Amino acid sequence: MRSDGPSVLAPLKGVAPATDRLASSACELLARYESVAQARRFTRATLAGWGLAELFDNVALVTSELVTNALRHGVGTGTGPHPNAAQTSTTAPVRLSLAHWASRVVCSVRDPSDRGPVPTTPDFAAESGRGLHLVESCSGAWGWHPLPGSGKVVWALFPIPAHTAD
Repeated sequence: MRSDGPSVLAPLKGVAPATDRLASSACELLARYESVAQARRFTRATLAGWGLAELFDNVALVTSELVTNALRHGVGTGTGPHPNAAQTSTTAPVRLSLAHWASRVVCSVRDPSDRGPVPTTPDFAAESGRGLHLVESCSGAWGWHPLPGSGKVVWALFPIPAHTAD
């Protein structure tokens, strides 16, 4: 499911002026584990369509982390999507948006939770808990904003290398 057009990027107005936006695309993701793979496929196709395939590794890693967090903490039980969510709901509670600006790509993930992401001290022996550290390491900047009413958007910026933007 893909839709082109405006995305949930209003909180970034001061960071990336609307006049510099070249393109945007978004997809809706259901509360199921397969949505993370769908998000990576969407990211690969979108970046390739924009001629920015070289950004795929970092953008896909961050996209995977943000979508996984949205499914675990924004929609699910803290360990993953709610086991019955895919069976009982046909609504897509998570929205992945990619925007191509003149000098950067913005990845944003919207979910229905009001709770913001909280980086923890990484335990390198643990199986989880390092996602936001990966997001910080692989992107130029990241943050989150509450949405009017309910929900939030978590975003990450990726600078476009100068030789790619020419």
